[in-house]
Amino acid sequence: MDLGAPASYLTLGEGVPVYSSDEQELGRVEHVLADQALDIFEGLVLDRSRLHGGHRFVDAEQIAEIYERGVLLLLTAAEAAELPVPTSNPAAISADAPADDEGGELSRKLHRAWERISGKG
Repeated sequence: MDLGAPASYLTLGEGVPVYSSDEQELGRVEHVLADQALDIFEGLVLDRSRLHGGHRFVDAEQIAEIYERGVLLLLTAAEAAELPVPTSNPAAISADAPADDEGGELSRKLHRAWERISGKG
């Protein structure tokens, strides 16, 4: 798999393929979640609609590398199947999240992801 040269989240665009660590195409980038003014990359919203999976949130910590022609995750395809769905009420989908994250960083990121894909953010 030739994904080209390493790249930055700043160059990552919609439609770029996303691959699991076992080289399975999982979907395409729908949105990049970042605060460019502070140079903070939070993750991305993955569009799995081609694979009948809908949107999923991928935290920046789950991304191994960003390349010119693709994103490689640290997760296998089986692990990626468990990625959370962005929703307007992230606490409702984070039942498996650590208790200390309730209302925390992951919830905030999931809420921002929902706002982006729903057009509210």
